[in-house]
Amino acid sequence: MTPGPAPLSAAGGIPAGTRAMVFAAGLGTRLKPFTDSHPKALAPVNGKPLLQRNIEYLLRHGVRDIVVNVHHFADQIVDFLEHHDNFGIHLTISEEQPAPLETGGGLLRASAFLEAHEGPFVVMNADILTDLDLTALYLDHVRHRPLATLAVTRRQSSRVLLFDGGMRLSGWQHLSTGDVRIVRADAGPLHPFAFTGVHVIEPALLRCVGRTGAFSIIDAYLDLADGHVIRGYDHDGDRVVDVGRPASVLEAERLFP
Repeated sequence: MTPGPAPLSAAGGIPAGTRAMVFAAGLGTRLKPFTDSHPKALAPVNGKPLLQRNIEYLLRHGVRDIVVNVHHFADQIVDFLEHHDNFGIHLTISEEQPAPLETGGGLLRASAFLEAHEGPFVVMNADILTDLDLTALYLDHVRHRPLATLAVTRRQSSRVLLFDGGMRLSGWQHLSTGDVRIVRADAGPLHPFAFTGVHVIEPALLRCVGRTGAFSIIDAYLDLADGHVIRGYDHDGDRVVDVGRPASVLEAERLFP
């Protein structure tokens, strides 16, 4: 059995039994030609696939119950995990056929696994690499107890989330097209942040979402943000790479040995 890295969480950190979901079902069209014959989640960074790096990241923070959604070349991900004996943890596969359900639909499909533990759960994209302190994010969520807490930074991005002065989600903006969606008209001055792709979510959110089929979890957050608290967690200064394009693989290899 392949042993996982020793957890970093100490007393007062992420509780044992906390569950996580890694989104790995996407088509990865921006990462062609690699994704013509492989799933994006297995793209290597310094010889180690993205999915492995993020499973090990979760393990370092004490998370040992993980569901991975799959669609594009799903068999390759299953084979990879079996070859590594699921990294010695409780690992579940959520397969999406005949088409991927995007982040929101994928989350709802895996809801039975995520709700099996009564506390908050962690969600992250397989193609994001970051040195965000996940334990600190989790503890911030527990301290404020919103419906969800989203890790964000002030880095450049064409699409940003808009937060009020108390870091409550209030809107979304596409800076390239000018499209904007404000969901809390009385929120006051709003501040743009780029989403890191890591969240801590209350199980109650799964029962609040009104959408079905394939949809973005960001759209669901915006649907709910007026009547529920969705918070941002500013971790500016941490390393974040969206490994979505061949050029970003080079950046990731420079920052994540």
